[in-house]
Amino acid sequence: MQHFKTLSSYLAYLELPRPEHPMLSVFNSKGDGFLPCPKESSPPITNDCYSISFKKYVEGDLNYGRTKYDFTNGALIFIAPRQVLQWDSSVVFEQKGFSINFHEDFLKGTPLAQQIKKYGFFSYSVNEALHLSPKEEKQIEAIVENIDIEYQNNQDAFSKDIIISQLDTLLKYANRFYERQFLNRKEISNDLSEQFNQYLTEYFESGKLEENGIPSIEQIAEKLLVSQRYLSDTLKKETGKTTTEHLHLHLIDVAKNSLLHPHKSISEVAYELGFEYPPYFSRLFKKKEGISPSEYREKYKLN
Repeated sequence: MQHFKTLSSYLAYLELPRPEHPMLSVFNSKGDGFLPCPKESSPPITNDCYSISFKKYVEGDLNYGRTKYDFTNGALIFIAPRQVLQWDSSVVFEQKGFSINFHEDFLKGTPLAQQIKKYGFFSYSVNEALHLSPKEEKQIEAIVENIDIEYQNNQDAFSKDIIISQLDTLLKYANRFYERQFLNRKEISNDLSEQFNQYLTEYFESGKLEENGIPSIEQIAEKLLVSQRYLSDTLKKETGKTTTEHLHLHLIDVAKNSLLHPHKSISEVAYELGFEYPPYFSRLFKKKEGISPSEYREKYKLN
């Protein structure tokens, strides 16, 4: 897979104009202008840059999570360094909007270098984009306009700090709007939560637990056709629990039934549930239930 270490080489591959700054580029279709067209298709590639793009969908099949695209306004797309990119000519966007690309080294030495890694939306995927209302669109465009002005001006000692500050503001607004999007899409969140629980139930009942061990969050997310981060954020906002906590609760429920068999040792129950180390299973059980597996078994006997 081809990898681009510099912003210039990445933009050259996309057949886009060279950047004004070695580590930052801004394309903005303000007024009557248009965005330059990148190459129509590409095999999988990676680069060392962050990308924030706002574009309007025109035609083609575009999914949102596990549903079809259903928003007629623009969509913000966030891409982190080393994410695999691939596209073809089937999806068409208007040549309106903006695209900001910056090398990860552009943030070095600034608080944003660490903060940006905490924004989950960089770990979602293109089909889990942020869909803006017209009002939100204007707020984002105003920030991008400020970034563009600094980008086009002659660079001085203050330019980078101002641009970093504006990027920080843009990402904070995006974080707020994603919260709004999760709240407005409760039906999708509920559906994802149900499918997550259904997958675990079927996995445990099919005997795959004994055969393959505890499924990883990555495996579950892949089965549900979403990214790990998107799954985690959606479940957390809907239920208050992380994907790992949900998985542990299922395991503990299965363990409770197994512990009712008096001829099975605690270690045997732990191994059946896919735990490599029985003491870890005992600690997890006590953490969730407030009593140890042995105490749970004794308590049942007494009752």
